[in-house]
Amino acid sequence: MSQTNTTLSAFLAECQTSQTLWALQDKASEDWVVLDSINFEDSEVMPLWSSKSLAQAHCIDEWANYIPCEISLADWFEFWVEDLNEDNVIVGVDWQNDDEFLEMELADFTQALAEIESFK
Repeated sequence: MSQTNTTLSAFLAECQTSQTLWALQDKASEDWVVLDSINFEDSEVMPLWSSKSLAQAHCIDEWANYIPCEISLADWFEFWVEDLNEDNVIVGVDWQNDDEFLEMELADFTQALAEIESFK
């Protein structure tokens, strides 16, 4: 199995159980971490994590003023997808460090999430 499939599968398994994902938000400005994509030219990427602890591990250095914020899958589909799509933002999945990251097109990521969302 490729690293991409392994990373995405693990992310989806965690999100399926919790029905949440995590992003980093600045405590003061309430801005979200979004940065230039490494793999997609003229795109920005929003890193997302499957757990609070994975997100928290990145609250250092330039992101020291950020905190992990929970996003429910329901909120992701209702509020986030359209806004990120309009801004041409892609998604970074469970970033570990500078050498280990997966960037995905928003549509592909959202389709994968739709397949595991529980409509409760």
